Amino acid sequence: MAVNNERIAEQVLAAVGGKENISSVTHCMTRLRFNLKDMGLPDQEQIKKIPGVLGVVIAGGQFQVIIGQNVPKVYAALCNMGGLQVQEAIPENLDAPKEKLTPKRLGGIIMNYLAGSMTPLIPILMAAGMFKTVTTICGPTMLNILSEQSNLYILLDFLYDAGFYFLPVYIGYTAAKKIGASPVLGAYLGGILIAPDLLAMVSAGATFSILGIPVRMVSYAQSVLPIILSVAALYWVEGFFKKVIPDSMAIVFVPTLTIFVMSPISLCLLAPLGSIFSTYLAVVLEAIATYGGFLGKAVIASVWEFLVMTGMHTPLVLPAMTALIETGSDHLIYVCGKCAVYATMGMAIGGFFRLKGEERSASVGYLISAVLGGVTEPILYGIGLRYRRPFAGMIAGGLAGGAYAGLMHVAVYSLSPSNILSFTGFVGGSSINLLHGIIALVISTVVSAVVTYLVGVEPSANRK
Repeated sequence: MAVNNERIAEQVLAAVGGKENISSVTHCMTRLRFNLKDMGLPDQEQIKKIPGVLGVVIAGGQFQVIIGQNVPKVYAALCNMGGLQVQEAIPENLDAPKEKLTPKRLGGIIMNYLAGSMTPLIPILMAAGMFKTVTTICGPTMLNILSEQSNLYILLDFLYDAGFYFLPVYIGYTAAKKIGASPVLGAYLGGILIAPDLLAMVSAGATFSILGIPVRMVSYAQSVLPIILSVAALYWVEGFFKKVIPDSMAIVFVPTLTIFVMSPISLCLLAPLGSIFSTYLAVVLEAIATYGGFLGKAVIASVWEFLVMTGMHTPLVLPAMTALIETGSDHLIYVCGKCAVYATMGMAIGGFFRLKGEERSASVGYLISAVLGGVTEPILYGIGLRYRRPFAGMIAGGLAGGAYAGLMHVAVYSLSPSNILSFTGFVGGSSINLLHGIIALVISTVVSAVVTYLVGVEPSANRK
């Protein structure tokens, strides 16, 4: 039966309290993410029963409705029906009482800002990573199909560089858009961090100061946190000038004065702070990967999908993404995540051989969604939560694959799809890294499928 995205959107919109209860709404790869005025208004059980909805999660201060890979279409329909502007900040309700700023809420605000800044970039990072994968596999170091002097090789290299080199510009745009600053000024600020003359001075070892304040001369190409911190300050600086400058002069003087003030703040303080933090963060993750040994990877891989289900994986993904972009490899989070995804596929395979009738047919659809679309939520909610016992297989598969990856020191060198092509993320280092990475994924899948089959599933009648 064809999915009726408009019907899903209509029912979800009504269930969350209508447009009157929505402050803002966005979406990630599988979920509608609502910022609601009254979080207690929606009936979670009612929403879970809507055909096409896979589950509900409250995390990071957001009310998240899990849809699956068709979420962009549902999101578009929902915004159209509710008269909501896509990705546009909603004016605050000044009459509403202000919520107390607790450490928990502050953490949620920060994580929401980071996720909203990075998530829109995933298509760019994946595409760039795939271009790098092709050049590595087809280049002189492996299959030797393409020479480094060939036009196709050079083009693919251009495409990879364009995806990562200009990250401060991309993130400047998405981060500003997320918090309500001018996206083009965010991109402009990112461009300042990688201005050709500035990078030339960095390469030459020259010194530079702004209004007598020394600038830390480092390259911010392919950096993440420097522009993230800078855009957060941009929001307040721009907001100040919007208030004090008359409307008749705003079009010229608001952006001019905002960037003039932000230049020393960013180049002399926030960007260096972000760079230093990124460096130490990479050291910490590397230490966990090195000294935690294979047991650390095994444990993370075994519980990873539970973190995904609750939204608790975001605090781990963001620093791992930063480390991968800025150091070129990740030995922990992405490796464990890949093993966990394949273990989830194994759970669907094992469940297929124990289920019957329509439930078996549904498991095939769940598996296809993960294998082709990289969406594991249908398996997690349709098989794992529904029957509970299959989770033992997923945990076992994650443990086994993660342990092997840890023992063989497997690393990920690029972002790759979370589907059957996930193994391409292991390309970039040695050929043996790719081999061991594939073996780890196979182990995760086979162990999960076998254990799931052995433990079986609970009959529907036994479920509450």
